[in-house]
Amino acid sequence: MLIYCICISAVGVIMTVYDKSAARHKKRRVPERTLLTVGFLGAALPMFLTMQCIRHKTRHMKFMLGLPAAFLLHAALLAVWLIK
Repeated sequence: MLIYCICISAVGVIMTVYDKSAARHKKRRVPERTLLTVGFLGAALPMFLTMQCIRHKTRHMKFMLGLPAAFLLHAALLAVWLIK
């Protein structure tokens, strides 16, 4: 489980940084749906922090609200799993 979290987090951060670079250089972007999907698969917190650091998609409410919501969902699921 730990290896999965590390890998999905790395993928999410790399995709976020790539999308920012592609936006600056007018290249093909990562679809927002893909970014959100990766976030909901486990990379929500690292992606949110990366977006804040590089100031990417910070005006998009679906990212600024959706990624923290996904992280809270992940934390709740982890808490339930650990309690059982």
